[in-house]
Amino acid sequence: MRRSDPVVALYPGSFDPPTRGHEDIVRRGLRVADRIIVGVAGTSTHAKKGLFTVDERVALIREVFCDEERIVPLGFQGLLVDFARDQGATLIVRGLRAVSDFEYELQMAQMNQELWPEAETIFLVPEVRNSFVSSSLVREVARLGGDVSSFVSPPVLTAVRKKLGA
Repeated sequence: MRRSDPVVALYPGSFDPPTRGHEDIVRRGLRVADRIIVGVAGTSTHAKKGLFTVDERVALIREVFCDEERIVPLGFQGLLVDFARDQGATLIVRGLRAVSDFEYELQMAQMNQELWPEAETIFLVPEVRNSFVSSSLVREVARLGGDVSSFVSPPVLTAVRKKLGA
């Protein structure tokens, strides 16, 4: 099977902070896409106490993936499907850590399908060692003085420690 156009995927999320689980999903997403836009959401569907600004998260993701030009981090506001359309991304990548993620992700995928039928959503699962890691959990553990070095890459760990004054 031959494709004439490159496949552009969008992996959206808060990435506050980006974790090893996010990195795993992005790198494995390159198995099905020629380019992945890591869309850092400036608005959230959940009320969360953030750690980094959108610009800081974009910069961290850029640093984490500096070895891979096919990965492009960009901040966005508004509807995911509008951003995907504007970027030429017809594939939306979502990560599923546990069964508990599925119901929410399925609803979002179905809503996105209704809003823009040309986009497809695929679900990827992280490696088992990353299956319990979430940005929220990393933030909480770090704020309480715990060691999060195995859950984030070195540039992110440095930024987390600096942000928290640790």
